[in-house]
Amino acid sequence: METTTLLETQPTTSLPSSEERAMLCARTAEDNKAQNIVVLDLRRLTPLYDFFVIATGTSRRQMHAISDEIEAAMRSVGDKRQSMQGYQGSRWIVEDFGDVMIHVFDTEAREYYALDDLWADAVKVEWK
Repeated sequence: METTTLLETQPTTSLPSSEERAMLCARTAEDNKAQNIVVLDLRRLTPLYDFFVIATGTSRRQMHAISDEIEAAMRSVGDKRQSMQGYQGSRWIVEDFGDVMIHVFDTEAREYYALDDLWADAVKVEWK
């Protein structure tokens, strides 16, 4: 009688790199009419995250659409969101995909929190 372990029966899936997934998130945000999209490479600055994707939405509905579509795009490549904060308040939605963090702001919150300035030492990645 042959036995198999749980690891042998589960398919192995390989995620695209964190950079590829960050680019996917930026393009998805653009497809949903986000403004001022920035991708920051944090790999040399912190061990916590590889990339931040920062975008601005013009309304609560648009911010929800951006966030929902990014989650769907990441799921389509095998990634799973670890957590999400701010969806109900919709001034600053944060989606945590482990090594890629998504920040969707309204205009005022983006100016106030100024993550672009806070992480000014990070390399801005050309994502288009």
